[in-house]
Amino acid sequence: MNNLRIISGNLLNENLLPENEFEKLYIPLRKKEGRIFTEKEIHKLPDVSKKHPHFKEWKIRKNSCKKLLRYVKQKRGICNILEIGCGNGWLSAQLSETGNVQVTGIDINRVELKQAKKVFASKRNLNFIAGDIRTGIAGDKKFDLIVFAASIQYFDSVKEILNTSLQYLTLQGEIHILDSHFYLPEKIFAARERTKSYFSGIGFPKMSAYYFHHSVRELQAFNYKILYHPHSWLNKISFRNNPFYWVIIKNYCR
Repeated sequence: MNNLRIISGNLLNENLLPENEFEKLYIPLRKKEGRIFTEKEIHKLPDVSKKHPHFKEWKIRKNSCKKLLRYVKQKRGICNILEIGCGNGWLSAQLSETGNVQVTGIDINRVELKQAKKVFASKRNLNFIAGDIRTGIAGDKKFDLIVFAASIQYFDSVKEILNTSLQYLTLQGEIHILDSHFYLPEKIFAARERTKSYFSGIGFPKMSAYYFHHSVRELQAFNYKILYHPHSWLNKISFRNNPFYWVIIKNYCR
């Protein structure tokens, strides 16, 4: 893995990584939205103050995190975990506590990856890679679990990123997608317009070119199962108020 950039233990050489337009937009946007956390706050995630502007969102993410951790602990044979789009690494750190596992977080966002490296430096079973999984930087590594948590919307093609991810999946492995919206096909146009309006309204109109709206129909080519459907009648009457799907995609070979 000649171009692997591991941040836990050995800080990546930032000079070797080209500056990307997404990162230049994303970090200032996150700061304006109140989504860049201090190191002390990252330690506490997914717990945030009730006064935090995104408290309700983090309450949902805390609940989905608990369910994912419970799933991992009950599932046999999970030894290597990859989180794609790990940000500041809080969920990767949570996953590293699920047992005898090795966890890798990957992201192109170097600012938050620096925080992850510093905040979780003591976790010897947790590493971070700077870059795009689609470039082959993970080499021949295989994972039993690949997680997309609030990140699938930053990939323009679900088919491409999932086919790439399947190359890194063990035969019995699973891909989990959570904390992201999936839209009915007829509602995607309206969702795109809302997104454009939102980003323009806060001064980042170019960001809409890096945020994508996907439909569950895009998963039809894959061996997938929906563990949590936000629009099912059962979830509606149980007042769970989680607008995000939880999707599992299994290896074709199973």
